[in-house]
Amino acid sequence: MATQWQLPIELVSWITALSQMLHARLAWRLLPLVTGMLFAQGRRTVASWLRGGGLGDDFRRYYYFLGSLGRNAKSVAALLLRRVVDVLQPGDRILVAIDDTPTKRYGPQVEGAGVHHNPTPGPADQQFLYGHIWVTLAWVVRHPLWGTIGLPLRALLYVRQKQIALLTTLYGVTFQTKLEMAADLIDWFVQWLFLEKTVWVAADGAYAKRPFLKRVLAAGVVVVSRLRRDAALWTVPKPEQPRSGQPQKPGPKPKYGRQAISLAKRAGHRQGWQTGDFMLYGKKVTKTYKTFLATYKPVGGKIRVVLVRDTDGWVAFFCTDPEATVEQILEAVADRAAIEQDFHDLKEVHGAGQQQVRHYWANVAVYHLNLWLHTLIELWAWTKTHEQLCDRSQSPWDNPERRPSHADRRNALRRHCIRTEIQTAAKTQRLTRKFQRLLRRLVKLVA
Repeated sequence: MATQWQLPIELVSWITALSQMLHARLAWRLLPLVTGMLFAQGRRTVASWLRGGGLGDDFRRYYYFLGSLGRNAKSVAALLLRRVVDVLQPGDRILVAIDDTPTKRYGPQVEGAGVHHNPTPGPADQQFLYGHIWVTLAWVVRHPLWGTIGLPLRALLYVRQKQIALLTTLYGVTFQTKLEMAADLIDWFVQWLFLEKTVWVAADGAYAKRPFLKRVLAAGVVVVSRLRRDAALWTVPKPEQPRSGQPQKPGPKPKYGRQAISLAKRAGHRQGWQTGDFMLYGKKVTKTYKTFLATYKPVGGKIRVVLVRDTDGWVAFFCTDPEATVEQILEAVADRAAIEQDFHDLKEVHGAGQQQVRHYWANVAVYHLNLWLHTLIELWAWTKTHEQLCDRSQSPWDNPERRPSHADRRNALRRHCIRTEIQTAAKTQRLTRKFQRLLRRLVKLVA
């Protein structure tokens, strides 16, 4: 039975466009499945998706559909990237964020799952978890009213080398490190962007290594990341001035200076510190910083280093564009937090990791469906006002001016769909005022 929920016309057109990369016999299933995800209740298993969309009678074919969707996730994500470009109309500089996140799983027969370090051990201090690791790319944008927002687009499933032999035999999946996967995602993003824009990548310090930096820089991308305190930095080579009457020395010019730079000594020196006001994490803050040029062998040349001093010490950042300003670097580092918020919303709002499917490509599909629904909701809410997205009149203890969360935007979309259904039904039979008030109360309870 097809779903009866009526999504906004722009969402329907976007989802229909995404399905063009799928086989014609299966493409139509994407729209009702995404609609079921939006109205799923309780634990967000695939079964709850099917119940939310009224698709239970055809459940077997939808499970088979997930396998096909997972194999085509790369192409579908490329179309979503084009939709983001059309809606946002980006400026001259584009910022993307790269990071990895785990999703817990259960059972020994889950393909691609393994034991990994737990980045959030919690009060139980669980150092390891069993599940999947997803290297994820998100386009980081700034909303004119709500600040920084992350739009997740695509991810790759990291599988440990000692566990990938069976997947190679069954599906032809080859082993890649997280650094190689991150570089593949950046190459894909640049290839499908089709815009003459400067792309910046804000990455965690764990990705600021030669295999990732070498490939990303070759694609013309600027990298901003944290710098190790013991990083092997060198001074910038001075241009050689040949003596009068002597020919210039043959061969390439030196890339690195002759003197090593100690970040600890630079940070401990009292001179050279400056203060400035920056817009970080949605508010204006004053930072004490020191900046200088250096050469770094993993980058293959000059970098811009920024030291930031705080009450509990100092931290170092670098940018592969030596001409970048301190403001651009610190804002990019701060905006990288958007992908961390995305991971929270994907798990807490959409239930990423709760689907508990076992097939490799089905796991790829369900994780990407969560990514895409998150981004589609943000695109739909991009032009909406605060009053259209949330009403905190029933929560007097809350700040009414607080920006709408992603859960608020999702609930606003659900309320829009329910109101559309009620208005459609009211056209055939006039509703009394008492019944209309009851329906409005019901809508607030449902979404």
